[in-house]
Amino acid sequence: MQKVSAAPIPTALSKLKDTQGKPAASYLQEGKPTLIKFWASWCPLCLSELEHTEGWAKDQRFQQKANLITVASPGFLGEKKDGEFQQWYAGLNYPKLPVIVDKGGNIAKSLNIAVYPSWAVLDKRGDLARVVKGSINEAQAQALIDNPEAEISRLQHTFYKVDKQKKESAVMNTKTIYLAGGCFWGLEAYFQRIDGVVDAVSGYANGKTEHPSYEDVVYRDTGHAETVRVTYDADKLSLDDILQYYFRVVDPTSLNKQGNDRGTQYRTGIYFTDAAEQPVIAAALKREQAKYKLPIVVENQPLKQFAEAEEYHQDYLIKNPNGYCHIDIRKADEPLPGKEKPKAKGFDAATYKKPDDAELKRILTEEQYRVTQQSGTEYAFSHDYDHLFAPGIYVDVVSGEPLFSSADKYDSQCGWPSFTKPIQDSAITRRNDYSYNMQRVEVRSHAADSHLGHVFPDGPADKGGLRYCINGASLRFIPLEQMEAEGYGDLISKVR
Repeated sequence: MQKVSAAPIPTALSKLKDTQGKPAASYLQEGKPTLIKFWASWCPLCLSELEHTEGWAKDQRFQQKANLITVASPGFLGEKKDGEFQQWYAGLNYPKLPVIVDKGGNIAKSLNIAVYPSWAVLDKRGDLARVVKGSINEAQAQALIDNPEAEISRLQHTFYKVDKQKKESAVMNTKTIYLAGGCFWGLEAYFQRIDGVVDAVSGYANGKTEHPSYEDVVYRDTGHAETVRVTYDADKLSLDDILQYYFRVVDPTSLNKQGNDRGTQYRTGIYFTDAAEQPVIAAALKREQAKYKLPIVVENQPLKQFAEAEEYHQDYLIKNPNGYCHIDIRKADEPLPGKEKPKAKGFDAATYKKPDDAELKRILTEEQYRVTQQSGTEYAFSHDYDHLFAPGIYVDVVSGEPLFSSADKYDSQCGWPSFTKPIQDSAITRRNDYSYNMQRVEVRSHAADSHLGHVFPDGPADKGGLRYCINGASLRFIPLEQMEAEGYGDLISKVR
């Protein structure tokens, strides 16, 4: 997940509106703490809680003591598109539940929220006091209002994500590893930025006592290491991926010292709860050792115990953006070797090449060649794309130049894939076509000059009135979930 530099939360919220167009500021009374619940339409746990969250919003005990709102983020973390979400929510019946719409999820991004439900607690001044990943009950909510640092115990929940193939929610396959790498403030904030990390919690591990305090760790030689519990989506990241990220920001040859911090509590270590992970860690350490002349001193041990650090340590750098950090947190945004995102191709015609005729005949089917190179027309209702309305983009089958988005596709019932407009007007050229004693406007791709079809003035009036009638044989469809991998990630916003 990419961290976004955001304005203070109350300022950012005050610029938003709820699903009915009411300003969010009308729900925020000055001088009161604020509870903000982040949720999504695809999260079954969130949906099951809407009724009782609305009950809290109506409860005098909450109204007198705090502001309580919820935030939905269209276009972020699997949520429906802006407008589509509001239309969906209008079909529900929670009239007293404040649902603020944050298009693109800028506030959630600024708080490193990667799972739903999650809560943010603002103090009376409007400053962020706490982030809680998971559900809270009424007693915990009341306790947070009275004291944002109240001990409510960190919550372990089943988290959900969107299954893009089935287009429904799925239980997230989470795993956990414990990493010591100097001051936990920086390591926690670093891992929270990594896409696929669900949560990172600061604590103390592998010492002599069960429940140490910060003073015990620093002043009483209890042997604990400042450690971060990293919970991650195992379908997105492997343990080896996590370790590669870890080695980027620690000096593995430095004994009991990272950055400006000295002491055994700042040692490096990887602590596991599954014995099968030890050889994976050992292999990663061996690979890392090849980069250094000095011996690596990172511990590879079973977790003996882990105690969560005091609340003021949690999410410290989100709450204190200028706080001390020995880690370059921006390294979380750099892809791992071999997993770099393809360079965005954009609309530069020079990016897309037309092969020579011999190569075209090799890579295209006879029908694709006939349509694109000889200005042919496929039979009406003959191509699968006529009936395809999945999210994605359509590119020139010859060059890969992006041409049309599923967001602009509609069922014209004419027998050919139809669109109201191209993704970008410069991607196509138009010319008069007087063949067959008709007067039509032919459309061709810009880069490869492929024949695509024709444009007619009988399209939907509310979408500009045009119908781009396109041969499916001239197109290649790229599903939304594959766009990033194929270098079209910069066009995802044109689909959602």
